Amino acid sequence: MGVHAVIFDWGGTLTPWHDIELADMWRGICSAHLPPDEVERAAIALVEAEQELWRRGTEEHRSATFAEVFELAGVSCSDALLHTHFEAWTPHTHTDPAVPGLFDALRERGIKIGVLSNTMWSRDWHERVFARDDVLRHLDGAVYSSEIPWTKPHAEAFRAAMDAVGATDPASCVFVGDRPYDDIHGAKSAGLRAVQVWHQTTHAFSRPGLTPPDALIHGLDELLPHVERWAAA
Repeated sequence: MGVHAVIFDWGGTLTPWHDIELADMWRGICSAHLPPDEVERAAIALVEAEQELWRRGTEEHRSATFAEVFELAGVSCSDALLHTHFEAWTPHTHTDPAVPGLFDALRERGIKIGVLSNTMWSRDWHERVFARDDVLRHLDGAVYSSEIPWTKPHAEAFRAAMDAVGATDPASCVFVGDRPYDDIHGAKSAGLRAVQVWHQTTHAFSRPGLTPPDALIHGLDELLPHVERWAAA
C-alpha cells in the first residue's frame, strides 16, 4: 500500500512544545489596548472562554473560532488587538528546525505533505507562520479546525485532511502528532498509521484505553526511517 501522504499536527509537533501561562499572555495583550481597570477582568474572561472552547473540542469534538472566544468572554476585539495577539505568540510558533529538511526528503520520495491542526486561529495566521519559516511552499494541503465543524479525534477531521492532500486510502497515510487521544487514537481510529512525538507534557494528555501509535519518536529527525519502511512495504 506504500505511503501516499504524511499529515502533521501543528502545535507540539511542527512547532516545538512551549509551556505558556495563558493568563499572563492575555494580560499582556489586553494591557496594550484596554484601560488598566479593565485588563484583569478581560484577561480572566478570555482565559475562561478559551478553556471552555478547548474543553468543547476535546469532549464534544466540535470546533471553535477565535471570534467565539471574544464573544463568549464579552470582550470587544479590534484589528490592533489581534495584531498584538499574533505578535505575542510569535516566539512560541517557530517551526522545528528539522522540518525543512524532512519536508524536502518527503517530497523527493513523491510523498504528499499535509497539516491537520486543532486550532481557533485562522488559516491566514497559520500561513503567515509557515511562510515566515519557509515551509508553506512544501504543503500540498492543510486543514484547520477553525474552518470545519469538527476537531481531532473526530474521523471527519482526518478525512478532510486526506481530501486536502488528494488521498483516498487512509492506510496509505501517516499522521504525526504529539497528543495520545486527539492525534494518535484519532488517526488510528480513522484508519491511518500514526507516529507519536513524545515530549515532556505528552503524558498529561493521555487517558486509559487509547490505541497505541505505530511508532514513537522523540524528534522529527527520527521520522523518515519509519516512513521509508512503510513506503517500501
